Amino acid sequence: MEPAPTRIGEPGDYIAGRFTSASEPDGELIVHSPADVHQLVACCPYAFTQVDAAVHAARTASTSWRRAGEPARRAVLQRYQERLRAQREPIALAIALEVGKPLWEARAEVDAMIAKVDITLGEGARFTTTQPIDALPGEIRYRPLGVIAVVGPFNFPGHLPNGQIVPALLLGNTVVHKPSEKTPSAAIWIARCLDEAGLPPGVFNLVQGPAESGRRLTSHPDVDGILFTGSAAVGQRIVRDNAGRPERLIALELGGKNAAIALDDCDLERSARAIAFAAFATAGQRCSSTSRLIATAGVAPALVDRLAQIARAIRVGYPLDPDVFMGPMISSAARANLLAAQARARAQGFEAVVEGGPEHVSGHAGFYVRPAIHRALQPLDVAGYSDEELFGPDLAVYTAPDVGAAIDLANASRFGLAASVFTRSRAVFEQVADEVRVGVLHWNRSSAGASGRLPFGGLKQSGNHRPAGVLAGATCAVAQGVLLAPEDDSGPLPSWPGMGI
Repeated sequence: MEPAPTRIGEPGDYIAGRFTSASEPDGELIVHSPADVHQLVACCPYAFTQVDAAVHAARTASTSWRRAGEPARRAVLQRYQERLRAQREPIALAIALEVGKPLWEARAEVDAMIAKVDITLGEGARFTTTQPIDALPGEIRYRPLGVIAVVGPFNFPGHLPNGQIVPALLLGNTVVHKPSEKTPSAAIWIARCLDEAGLPPGVFNLVQGPAESGRRLTSHPDVDGILFTGSAAVGQRIVRDNAGRPERLIALELGGKNAAIALDDCDLERSARAIAFAAFATAGQRCSSTSRLIATAGVAPALVDRLAQIARAIRVGYPLDPDVFMGPMISSAARANLLAAQARARAQGFEAVVEGGPEHVSGHAGFYVRPAIHRALQPLDVAGYSDEELFGPDLAVYTAPDVGAAIDLANASRFGLAASVFTRSRAVFEQVADEVRVGVLHWNRSSAGASGRLPFGGLKQSGNHRPAGVLAGATCAVAQGVLLAPEDDSGPLPSWPGMGI
């Protein structure tokens, strides 16, 4: 028997402290599971006017939430964490069916949401604590920006927005969240848990809708900051739309074409397992996925052979079935784009070590593919493959003569999000760390295993301002310099030449 649709009973929007639907909708999001297109998982009417209503509610609540004080805000967020913990299973089920990720991975996503509250209230808060300055009657204070727009992605519809919403609220900002039109349900769960935690009306607001809803939110005149996670193309459009608003924070966490550098002295089995996980987990639909392997000649043949064995053994299947490692891609269009790019690569000189292609999963009509590995037989620059984020389970393999050439290949990308280095030598790792241009770097670890206790974000076209990770709170705060009057004001009055005083 198929699971029931994951809708939780409330309408899709949450504005000014209540779940609501637009009286005159502009359309309706009808979402079927990418794991089985016959399974309905969400129905959300939307209206563009809801964006205005949500921003107005956030602006109205802004002063009182800022003045509520950090202890009161902490208490609400701790109650929110309790509600997330209590609803772990239904939230995970909603994510698994709506995204298509295996249930074990969806549960891990909810666990990350729960853990984010502790990180934000603990280590994260240290980066926005008032700092007195030695030998100066002054201090650095961190003030909220005001109304924050959080525009989230489909691949981690709970964890990634949650990682921005929680720090923004702790700092005293109010929030309007617009989730991906592909995954509305996780956002509804966030709103429900915040509502049950006693968050005051208007402090958090949710609007559903297509890309146009997001564009209206990110260009709204009463928004003070934008935290966006998604594609580089949409991030660039947000920047263009706000070219005349230098006062507005635009913090972008965009895509990647992440490289794993494997050197001759690496631990072959550990490296292969870490690279395979980073390439194929979440069906390759992570911004931190490894999509390029750059291996030196001494290890490349054996490493590619082992990766091919792992790729062929991966179980692709329905996300609620046991022992499934990889579910479907998010849509038919995403799968078609991946397969077309792979065909172009093979036509222009890449060898299909593991061909990939569509996968049939018995009893389920979904967007399934097999993992793929393609090896460059000569230096290549194939448009739509070598430096395009395909967001699918595909690994391109390149051979480099030495570590210097490997670094050059890793840097030969318009992206600069994450990289992994596999070597037993700390000195060689530090050489790579000095030269490779990425925001997140791993030594003998998967590129897809970032920690919420560290900064997260990229260079080049991978983004700016570190809107995720432990520094997310600092991103949505204003560092204010405050000079105070001396405690002892018995000294001479100030005077300056030419003032006549």
